[in-house]
Amino acid sequence: MPDALLVPGTPGNDAEPWTRREIAQQPETLRATQAILSANKAAIEAVTGPLLANPYTRIVLTGAGTSAFIGECLAPWLSGVLGRSVEAIATTDIVSSPALYLRREVPTLLVSFGRSGSSPESVAAVDLVDAHIDQAYHLVITCNAEGELARRGGGNTHVVVLPEATHDRGFAMTSSFSAMMFAALSILSGIAALDGRIEAIASAVAATHAQSGPVVETLAERGFKRVVYLGSGPFKGLAREAALKLMELSDGAVVTAFDTALGFRHGPKTIIDGETLAVVFVSNDPLTRLYDLDIIAELKADGHSGAVVVVSANPDDKADVSVPGLLGAADADLLFPFIVPAQLFGLAVSIELGLTPDRPNASGAVNRVVQGVRIHAQPV
Repeated sequence: MPDALLVPGTPGNDAEPWTRREIAQQPETLRATQAILSANKAAIEAVTGPLLANPYTRIVLTGAGTSAFIGECLAPWLSGVLGRSVEAIATTDIVSSPALYLRREVPTLLVSFGRSGSSPESVAAVDLVDAHIDQAYHLVITCNAEGELARRGGGNTHVVVLPEATHDRGFAMTSSFSAMMFAALSILSGIAALDGRIEAIASAVAATHAQSGPVVETLAERGFKRVVYLGSGPFKGLAREAALKLMELSDGAVVTAFDTALGFRHGPKTIIDGETLAVVFVSNDPLTRLYDLDIIAELKADGHSGAVVVVSANPDDKADVSVPGLLGAADADLLFPFIVPAQLFGLAVSIELGLTPDRPNASGAVNRVVQGVRIHAQPV
């Protein structure tokens, strides 16, 4: 493992909080993640190959909170790449309403994401799938080798444990989010294909991190009361994750929302006022980006928002955060650099509010690994 990676449990050697370092380490954790997948390519594809070759295999991406949003980012993209339906269904939905989501007669590959791999819903979702589906298979992608999901390898389950540094110590998931998302993208769309794309992605993440710092610090100082993230296609899920990151790191002090470029006009645009920041993730897809550019132009022309920030890989957009080296790249590749300014903005706001970013919720109402969940048996 590269020396640059930070190992959870190791005392820090500077005054920086874990969250800041975990955001900064993402270029290296992404590279290390792909190295693990490449080294284990034969074993992984021996499991996933036959399942992906079967057109009747249902693929469900699952997790809770940020881990669920990984699925929301990847499902539309993977559906197009694989030419089949890939569904994102949160563990919280599966556990609370299994009859609505599980089909006994349909062979199902459940791809579970878990930073800790020990959240009650994550474990319960796996158990429910095994109990309610005749041909159930599991791909577990986790950052914690000691978690409950990681210990379930064998039989119908294949476990991929990511670099230990991705097991984020901070409350808000950052490098764990990007690494698990990258792992699923690589495994399901082709590990060999991502071998050829990892360096461009990691380099773009590093460059975006360096560029975003001054931008987000200036924005944080303005004290926006509301922030809305807009993105289309894969970026709708990313907008949801960006909104959650700011809500978590501000301890709920900033009202956040997310939507698509087209969907925003249908009611949610009422959130805009002089204390609202709007952030738009611009797609590389030639059609999709036209709608993104339309909402940017509309928001700027309205003059009702406090500020409009554009994140794009196209130099023609004159973006506030311009991602280098990925012009023409797949939107799936843009997910990784695009999330960086949102993570950094959440961090900057947290500090501006006088909070401790690694533990923004001092009351203990929410926790790094969710607590207080009771898993109920099906009533008879």
